[in-house]
Formats: sequence, structure tokens, C-alpha cells
Amino acid sequence: MNKREAVLSVLDRSRPQRYVPAAFFTHFDPACHFGQAAVAQHLEFFRATGMDFVKIQYERKFPALAEICRPADWARVPRYGKEFFAPVLEAVDGLVQAAGGEALVVMTLYSPFMCAGHTAGPERLVAHLQEEPEAVRPGLEAITDSLMVFVQECIRLGVDGFYHSTQGGEAGRFADPALFTEYVKPYDLILMREANRRCRFNILHVCDYHLGYEDLTPFLDYPGQVVNCSPHVGSRTLTPGEIAALFNRPFMGGLERKGVLATGSPEQVRAAARQVLQNAPEQFILAADCTVPPGTPWENLRAAIEEAHQYRQ
Repeated sequence: MNKREAVLSVLDRSRPQRYVPAAFFTHFDPACHFGQAAVAQHLEFFRATGMDFVKIQYERKFPALAEICRPADWARVPRYGKEFFAPVLEAVDGLVQAAGGEALVVMTLYSPFMCAGHTAGPERLVAHLQEEPEAVRPGLEAITDSLMVFVQECIRLGVDGFYHSTQGGEAGRFADPALFTEYVKPYDLILMREANRRCRFNILHVCDYHLGYEDLTPFLDYPGQVVNCSPHVGSRTLTPGEIAALFNRPFMGGLERKGVLATGSPEQVRAAARQVLQNAPEQFILAADCTVPPGTPWENLRAAIEEAHQYRQ
């Protein structure tokens, strides 16, 4: 199998998975965020680590709008066209052309809630949603419309799917959890359903980069062929098999982004990867729980990936 077939085989529950794919992601230097510089850096990382699909980092944050001071000001959020996303789309086009024949190309997609946080700051966004959520809705709708333009352009350029990162349902984010259900989740689903309808390989990423979760239940009906999340849920630490069973789909993860990957030696990483693989479900992709910190040694990532590739051979 080539890398495309190897990753897609994870979705086939009718036969044993003889090859365990693996992939890790990191943010690159700002000089390599867009255009051909991003293409070159992503390809170098892909080749150096031996990972099994290309995951394009999203670095085009929505502009901060100082004029959003009150909930009613969210009506001022503009809709951005494909010109706004052009630097990212240039990288998407280049990576699909360069690597799409050998590996799946997956685009990172931040949720409307996350992009609204770029627009006015996450603290102000949460405060306004708690104060007057209906006034914030037009802004969330505008951001969702803008992201839909981006999604459709990425699909037109040939991506195989999206790594959809969602936040908003973390413990302590909202005093009233209904705010997530009514003002965050619906906009996630608009984009994810479009991606799921048109792409064959989408990853649901329940992001805990800032806060943890007490409950993953609100995300169980999110689309996506694969789920990636932290195993730490409330006071429990779930196994990869438990997460796969909970979401009824393959799990991608197993290693902590700030753990041995970032701080250990390649030999220590191999040992940690073997321990994860010994307890992994049949359909599984070895990865971290989120983006690994900048400066994480690439040789550590390669060591983990090699261990996954060799494990069932």
C-alpha cells in the first residue's frame, strides 16, 4: 500500500489493519506560514518524519476588530472572500500538487467560535455570549460564511479532507452549557457537514489546548471519519479503545504533545509509542493529542512514526 491506501484502510473495519499510520503536527516559523515557503516547509517536515499524510497548518487568523466593544457590535463583522484566504490557498494548491499523489492532504480548519475569538479576543467573545447571545449571532454567521468560502475553495483545489478543530465546550468556558449547544455547535456543524459530504477523510479534533473537558458527549454526533482528542476527561484518563468506542470511529492520538515527544530522547519516545500501540484498538492512527510545541525534535517524531509502522509487520 502507498500512504493514501494505508490511511484510508483505517476506515475499513472489515479487515485487520496490518499497518499503523502515524502523523504529528507543529507550527512552523512565521516566514513559512504561507505560499511557496509553506509548501516547502510542510514537504520537508512530511519527508523528514515519514508521516503518513500531509496536514496543512492554518495560520490565517481573522483580523482583530477593535470596534467590537458591545454585543451589538458583532453585527459589524465582515464576510471575507477567497482573496482573504489567498496566501493559505496558494499553499494548499502547491501541497496537493506536490504530495497528493502519494498521500492524503488534509487542511486544518478552525471553528467559527475559534475565529470569533481571533476577531475580538476569547474573553470578550465569551462575555458577550453570556450577556446577549442573540446579538453575537450575526457575527458568528458572518464568520461561518467566510469559512465556508475557504472550505469550498480547498475542496476545489483537491484536499482529501479537513482536520476540524473545535473549542467552546470545555469545562468552565460557559456558566450555562446551553450556550455551547445553541451558539457554538450549530456553526461547527454547518462546516463539518459540508466537509463530510464532499471529502472522504475528515478528522474531528476536540481541542483542549487552553481548557480541559468534563464530558465529551456533546461532540459524539459531530461528523468526521476519525476522532482526535486528549484522553484526559474530568478525573478519568480514557484508553484509545475507550475513545474509539465512545465515538464509534477510529481514534487518532495516544501520545501527549508536551510529554516525552517534546522532552525525551528518541529511545524514550519509541518505548512510549510501543506502550500505546500495545493497548491500541484495531483501527488506529498514532499521533499526539494536539499540535506538538515548536522546537519538538523532528527525530523524536520520526522515532514514534517508525515504531508505529513496524509494530504489526
